[in-house]
Amino acid sequence: MEEITIIGGGLAGVEAAWQILRRGGRVRLLEMKPTRFSPAHQSENLAELVCSNSLKSTSLENASGLLKQEMKILGSLVMETAEKSRVPAGEALAVDREKFSEQVTSRLCSEPGLSLRREEVTEIPAQGIVIIATGPLTSEALSCEIEKAVGAAKLYFYDAIAPVVFAGSVDRKIAFRQSRYGKGGDDYLNCPLSKDEYGRFYEELLKAETVALRDFEKPKFFEGCLPIEEMARRGKDTLTFGPMKPVGLRDPLTGREPFAAVQLRQETISGELYGLVGFQTRLKHPEQARIFRMIPGLENAEFARYGSMHRNTYIDSPRALNQDLSLKSDPRIYFAGQITGVEGYLESAACGMAAGIFALLKAEGMKHLPIPPETAIGALIKYVTTETREFVPMNVNFGLLPSLPGIRKKAKKKLLVERAGELMAGYAGTLDSELPSVYD
Repeated sequence: MEEITIIGGGLAGVEAAWQILRRGGRVRLLEMKPTRFSPAHQSENLAELVCSNSLKSTSLENASGLLKQEMKILGSLVMETAEKSRVPAGEALAVDREKFSEQVTSRLCSEPGLSLRREEVTEIPAQGIVIIATGPLTSEALSCEIEKAVGAAKLYFYDAIAPVVFAGSVDRKIAFRQSRYGKGGDDYLNCPLSKDEYGRFYEELLKAETVALRDFEKPKFFEGCLPIEEMARRGKDTLTFGPMKPVGLRDPLTGREPFAAVQLRQETISGELYGLVGFQTRLKHPEQARIFRMIPGLENAEFARYGSMHRNTYIDSPRALNQDLSLKSDPRIYFAGQITGVEGYLESAACGMAAGIFALLKAEGMKHLPIPPETAIGALIKYVTTETREFVPMNVNFGLLPSLPGIRKKAKKKLLVERAGELMAGYAGTLDSELPSVYD
């Protein structure tokens, strides 16, 4: 069987490799860490989570919950490992980052069909099937090669990382445990703000110094991950309808809903670290310490990691890729993950799963087996391979799935989920008859 080369050991590259390996294929995985690290990466392990430790909602009333269900049906290594390294986060699936990436790396490296090489790739291999899953922080040298292969200038946006504090530095006399509306138990720490406290915080946030962008780069932010200071500039009430919304919370000290609230989510299984939910930022580090310590309960906060910002790149996939994620100008080359324009941890992993399956089918000389667009994964693949007027990154959402005309809104989600589940189960069955898993 032909060996498939995968460039990049993030979530997409790992899932692409796993889908190939679990069906008896052979993979040469090229990962530049620890030879070289991107501005956002720190760990030598594969599948490193750099922005948040949350993989979003598990509820099937949410499209991200449907995506998780489909990934499990297809045998996802990321989902299997996430369950084993899970930390409390209400209805959300959040993980201990270090344990998660350690376990993924260990499991993948135990596979006999894997050859892992730690080196920076500066050129696309000239022979064989290749999956490029280098993510939004692709090195400059390889980015130039990709741009040549794609034949058009890449698009870009900026992504930001939220700060993380030590749990012991949070004042528990002020911060209280609670999930909004009591859903998922008391997994979050909440720091309540009065109207005056919020007003002072807001004014200082607007005046704070931010890290400057390079002269030739325009600030093109992704709407789903806006820096906290950018949200604030859209109006004084914006934050109270966003990451600082107080709805569904009740401060036990006052017995009332606070004017605003900051939620902290557990980052590690040990409970030593908590991340500020929705507080992605490009504020300078001293400014983060000064302004975020204005939040009641965080006056003495010790930061394990400050928030930061980095440039994310992605290709113009609808004009560059075929429906099987292969390059129109060179169909032996596939793209997977955030570099295609899917946005989010699991969206990237799911795209990697699809690319791995499609590439293996080609390696085996079989015809393309498209994933039904009525499924969450199929809808994402269709989105990044269908030409639109202006292509922008996209998270999974029910709006991507083909509609069900004449169905009431309340019943529609349930029917969409049921339809997607049945179609994905059927797809997995067909796939297993063509490419049976070595673990079945």
